[in-house]
Formats: sequence, structure tokens, C-alpha cells
Amino acid sequence: MSVQSRSFPISFMVTTEVPCPYLPERMERKIITELSGSQASDLFELLSRAGFRRSHSIAYRPACAGCQACVPVRIDIANFHPSRSLRKVLARNADLVTEIRPAHPTQEQYQLFSRYLDLRHNDGEMVGMGPQDYASMIADSPIDTRMIEFRDGARNLIAACLTDWSSDGISAVYSFFAADRASNSLGSLVVLRLIELARQTGLPYLYLGYWVRGSQKMDYKRRFQPLERYGPDGWQPLRLEP
Repeated sequence: MSVQSRSFPISFMVTTEVPCPYLPERMERKIITELSGSQASDLFELLSRAGFRRSHSIAYRPACAGCQACVPVRIDIANFHPSRSLRKVLARNADLVTEIRPAHPTQEQYQLFSRYLDLRHNDGEMVGMGPQDYASMIADSPIDTRMIEFRDGARNLIAACLTDWSSDGISAVYSFFAADRASNSLGSLVVLRLIELARQTGLPYLYLGYWVRGSQKMDYKRRFQPLERYGPDGWQPLRLEP
């Protein structure tokens, strides 16, 4: 990993190991740095282009001993064309309206988030998050963070995605949706609508975080070809078998 800045120093720390949330019998460790002060946005710009993600006021990347399974990926907006199956997802959800809102937590969002965890991730690290934990996840950000909401014709909240915005793209931080609508493929819809937002605002990339080969939680990202991956030679095409 190479991260350089001539305008300000960057101090990194390494976390202790914890069980990996993606692959069994592996341990996870992260390299982290704080995003704070007037240079938080500039630092996030620099680090996001080097495969870092944000949580609250911390930027992080996996730094696991003997494992490089977590691959930072992004979508090149100009070269993305939805497949036939993804076009069907768009058509199936054509009635949903996309709204960009400030990153202010609401009770309506938390209720949807809580139901989503119960139905889809009841064994994940976020289980048990209360309203205050959720509010902190949404509002505790020193950079340009926005909540994207998806509503039906009756104004019901069907899906939402917390996003970070920078000069070269949108970063999908965390999405959740009405998990009882499995046939609607709402997770894929969120990505498709974010691609459209990036295109409308002239941003070249949508950052999707990490793709992990062998992780069912991350496998949906392979649908959005062509993907780019970050590695020793910078961002390069990610070649995946069909």
C-alpha cells in the first residue's frame, strides 16, 4: 500500500485481531487513521482512492496477517452498462422514487434498519444496535455524507443507503432495505440508482467497498461489470469468471 501526502502528515494505527466477518476461521485486523479537523475531506479524498473506507470519523483498510482476500472495488461509471437481469431489476422497481437527504437519522430509517438486520443479518456484527448506535453511524461523519432514500408511491421507506461523496465519486457506506421483498432485488437496485446519481452529477466512480471471493455477503458485487480493483499497481480491471 502506498499513500502519500505532501500537505499534511498521516498517522496510522493497527487494530487488534478479531474474528473475520466474511470468511470462517480467519482473523481480521485493520489499519486506521482519524478523519478530523479542516483537512478531513482532503484526507478522505486521498485515502478513498487508495482503497480505504470510512466508519464514523475513522478511515480504515484491512491489514490481515497472511490474507489479502478483501479487494477494494469500484465501478467505472462511463463504461458500465446494465445486464439484461439488472435492467429487469430497474423495471421491477420503476415506481420507487430516489431522494437525496442530509445524513440525519430518523425513527423511520431505524425501524427499517432493525427489520433488515433481523431478517438478513441476524448473526452479524451489527445485531443489537439500538437507536443511539444507529444515529451515531449515520450522523457521526466529518465529511460530505448523505442518506439516499427510496420510497414507493405511498411514501413508504423501502430502502436507504448511507453514502460518502468526494470529487471523484460516491462511496456506498451501508445500505438496508425491506428484506421481505426478496423478489425486488432491492440491494442491486440501490447500486443501480447510485450509478445513475453518479452519472447525473458527473462523478466517474461508485466505490463499493470490498469484494471477498467466497463470501456470500459480498458476491452480489460481481453483477456490476466492469469492476476495477485496487492493488499494488493502483486501480486495474478486476477479471472475474462468469
